[in-house]
Amino acid sequence: MSVRRWLAVTCGVITAAAVSAVPVHAANPIITSIYTADPAPLVVGDTMYVYAGRDEAPAGTGNFVMREWHVLSSTDANTWTDNGAKANISTFPWAGADAWASEVEPRNGKYYWYTSVNGNGAGWMNIGVAVGNSPLGPFTDAKGGPLISDSTPNSSGLNIDPTVFVDDDGQAYMYWGGYWAPRAVKLAANMIDTVGSVVTPQGLTNYWEAPWMFKRNGLYYLMYAANDTNGCVTSSSFACQRYATATNPLGPWTERGIVLGQVSSTTNHAGIAELNGQNYLVYHTADAPGGGNFRRSVAVDKLYFNADGTIQRVIPTTGGGAVNLATSATASTSYVSSWESLAAINNGGVPVNSQDRSSLAYGNWPQQGTQWIEYQWPAARNINKSSVYWFDDNQGIDVPATCQLQYWNGSQYVNIALQSICGVAGNVDNVLTFNTISTTRLRLTMTSRSGYSTGVLEWKAFQA
Repeated sequence: MSVRRWLAVTCGVITAAAVSAVPVHAANPIITSIYTADPAPLVVGDTMYVYAGRDEAPAGTGNFVMREWHVLSSTDANTWTDNGAKANISTFPWAGADAWASEVEPRNGKYYWYTSVNGNGAGWMNIGVAVGNSPLGPFTDAKGGPLISDSTPNSSGLNIDPTVFVDDDGQAYMYWGGYWAPRAVKLAANMIDTVGSVVTPQGLTNYWEAPWMFKRNGLYYLMYAANDTNGCVTSSSFACQRYATATNPLGPWTERGIVLGQVSSTTNHAGIAELNGQNYLVYHTADAPGGGNFRRSVAVDKLYFNADGTIQRVIPTTGGGAVNLATSATASTSYVSSWESLAAINNGGVPVNSQDRSSLAYGNWPQQGTQWIEYQWPAARNINKSSVYWFDDNQGIDVPATCQLQYWNGSQYVNIALQSICGVAGNVDNVLTFNTISTTRLRLTMTSRSGYSTGVLEWKAFQA
């Protein structure tokens, strides 16, 4: 069953893209002609639309300069079109500046665009709402004033980053807010008025900003930016994306883990959508040429759910590089020491050297001889490259004497050819390339040096 908010929407007629729109075949970032940030994906039929603010800050500027929102679109999450600015500050006559994070939600045959925008009156950021008849608009102010402002009882310390969700019973909810605690409220059927009191949801560990809400298989999910250093980021100046689940749309919530770790920009803002049966994480980084904390760019990577409904951590890709399939695999092993962690091998760590434990380490001490680690996927994957970074604690664990890469052919494990280059060097990624195989299981066997056990800091498997 797909996520509730990602089901294909057929309301309205999709208008043609702007004449100036040019398709771009891109890896990450997906658009580099302009800087884009705070993406919010929406799938309508066979098209994914990404609503994003435009970063216009000159190089070296230490603040956001954002005056318009663009709509990016794709039918394959690979070739993207910038359809131009479909809303801007002047869309809201009562607004003054700051076209910050936004999101579009379909309802009643229309598309409602919820925005973070600075009002002309008292207070700082408000939430406005525009409406259009198609995903590409045109959009006009739907209310004539803010939906949420500083004068709203129990509003957030910073009224930004709205995420709107319509439940199966037709009730709509909006989450928003920055500074350690989100806010939530029910929306009326017209989608431009609130119903009841603003509440403060409970249980969102280390919440900072940027909520994203959806429902999948009867369970409510809330993803959000956090900035704790408890496995999230190296400095509270940055942010990761945590997520929580609940059995009620207003909580209480239970924190479940990290979807996306620290990225190259200090801010971390993301959304999740499903297109053509594949789930995607849409987020931003500072990876475009000339990019920075105020010159960000939207990126898209595949996302996977485990069988129990938990979300596998996404490791960002850049440029035209191959996708690391290890992050979406279930790991197993012949043996792991009780004080080491099997999770280390595919948690996206980037070791500094073979003694680096900062992203956990896998080891099988006191076992000697041949041991193995293995990846398994729910469906066959096409693989043509692997790399392993060995763990060496200068005590009982050392780099192996030999290693062997094998794959499951449907009935047994068989060796992958060219094993003469299965590297066992320390302090480097030992890369092995080979003819493409299609398999649901990949196994790495390790034969220890005499008197030692073996260990791994990171093992990657790349999509062909």
